[in-house]
Formats: sequence, C-alpha cells, structure tokens
Amino acid sequence: MNEVKRHVVTADEAGMRLDRWFKVHFPQVTFAYLNKLTRTGQVRVGGARAKTNTRLEAEQEIRVPPLAFDTRPADLPKSEVKPLSPQERRLFDSMVIHEDRDIFVLNKPSGFAVQGGSKTHHHLDGLLMGLGVELGERPLLVHRLDRDTSGVIVIAKRRSIASALGKLFVTRAVKKTYWALVKGVPKPAQGRIEVALIKAKGPEGDRMRASREGEEDDEQRAVTFYSIIDKAPPVASWVSLKPVTGRQHQLRAHMAHIGTPIMGDEKYGGLEDLPEGMDRKLHLHARRIIFPHPREGTIDITAPLPDHMLKSFGMLGFDASRFSEGEG
Repeated sequence: MNEVKRHVVTADEAGMRLDRWFKVHFPQVTFAYLNKLTRTGQVRVGGARAKTNTRLEAEQEIRVPPLAFDTRPADLPKSEVKPLSPQERRLFDSMVIHEDRDIFVLNKPSGFAVQGGSKTHHHLDGLLMGLGVELGERPLLVHRLDRDTSGVIVIAKRRSIASALGKLFVTRAVKKTYWALVKGVPKPAQGRIEVALIKAKGPEGDRMRASREGEEDDEQRAVTFYSIIDKAPPVASWVSLKPVTGRQHQLRAHMAHIGTPIMGDEKYGGLEDLPEGMDRKLHLHARRIIFPHPREGTIDITAPLPDHMLKSFGMLGFDASRFSEGEG
C-alpha cells in the first residue's frame, strides 16, 4: 500500500474491536505495529483518534494509512517478484501437511520466521509472495506463530478465503492445541490461566509480562487452559495448552507466570538448568487445529513433533506415539 485507504464498517462487523478488524482485513499487521499506528493517530475511526480496543459501529469510516513494512521480499513491487526457486519450492512443499483448492496447512519448522523484519529476509511470507507468481494470486497468512514455535499454520489461497477464515479466528470458532515441555510440574495438574498481558518496555521490549494496576488501558486480556499429559518430576512436564485468546507470546508468558517456563525459551527463563544433552530450542509445538472449512466440512489437522522435541521426549521417558493423528 502506498496511499491512504478508507474502509466502511459493515453491519456484521459492528461491535468488533479495531485490532480484530485489522486481523481480518490486514493479517500481516502485527498488534505492535497497529498499536504504533493508533498511538500516532495514523489510524482513525469516524474521523477521530482510536485505540486498538475501540469498538466499531456500522457505517463508521476507518482510515488506514500507507502500511510501510520493513523491507523484505514480500514487500517488493509485484513486477519485481520472482517465482520460487527450486530450493524454495522444496522447502515449501516439505511443510505442507494438507492442501485443497482453498487452503494450505503447513507444519512450520522451529526457527523459521513467519514474517520479515529489519534483520529477517528469509521467511514464510516471502515464500508466499513467490508462490503467488505461480498461482496467479498471492496466498495469505491467516494467523501467525512465533519464529521458534513449530507446528500447524493455516494459509489461504485467496483473499476471500483469508477474510472468511479471519472472521472464524475472531469468533473463536478455531480450536488450537499446543504441546510443550515445561520446567517443573504445574500445580494444579490442570487449570485456567487468566492473566492480562502487556508489552514490556526498555531492554525487554520484545517480551510480554503480566499487567499491573493502572495499566488497564494498555493491557490485553489473555486466557489459556493447560493440562499435564505426563511428567518427570521434578525436572519437567509434558503439557497440553489450549489458548482462548491469541496474544503475542501468550503461552510462553503464561507458563512462565505460573513458575513453569517452557524449556528452551530464552525470553522467559526456559534456558536455565536444562538437562544435559537437551537442545537449547523452544519446546513449544502447535500440535492440532480444528476449524470449519469456508466451503463445507471441518478441517482437523495434527502436525508431527519436530526432531528436537522428539529427542527430548525420549530423554524424559515421554511417549508421543501413544497419540494417533487427531488425538492429544
């Protein structure tokens, strides 16, 4: 985008929060970037300044400024975009675990970024731009995973499908299950974590933390259900995590908040006292996703564990093979 755009809120979008509206219409805009745009008054609703949690009303006009992302392949002018190289095509094909005429579902490797940044020029969004040359329309991200989180991620082949899926994610019609190895043993064995999160400031600005009194205007409601699947006390536990909300680093921040950080998590205390021989990688995997297909039926996809987690499961005596596809 290189010019201001104006969008009118539809009747079925009335009551939707501004940040969720952006997630539907501009899934590439991160919450942090949107927060900057609203804070500086570049995004306006009904002619007035707005916040990310502003509730929309039907017929309101939303002003969307030019979206200046960090330079990366996905932002090149269309005429300069090149098709995927054979190596890039092999990488993309190796991630595909489901494809139909509307969507791809991928098993993203740990360490592979979903979107670019000032120091990240090799990422999934860039592959999708190249794939668009082949398909005639660029596939679009429907949601995101952290760079170091592996597992299922959904890609829409067309903008209309991305919009339909985006609305499903907003209405919580999508059920996601993550597997993680955490340090220690959570107590109780299963529970609900409802701790609002806020972006840390200063040198830890790339981390989320629990909000404090007086920060209600900037906090993001965050809810996670967890359950222990197996444990090797006092060292570690294998847990199932089911997020109700989808905040940045939510699962990582929540597990650290209750004193059992995810193993290998350098941002939230998961690298301290790792068992000898365990890979220093984040042990968080988007295991399963279930959602209504935009046309018909239900998509229910399970992603195999990455090698570093399989290795750690073996070290701790956990047996992932006891769950077949569609379980866990």
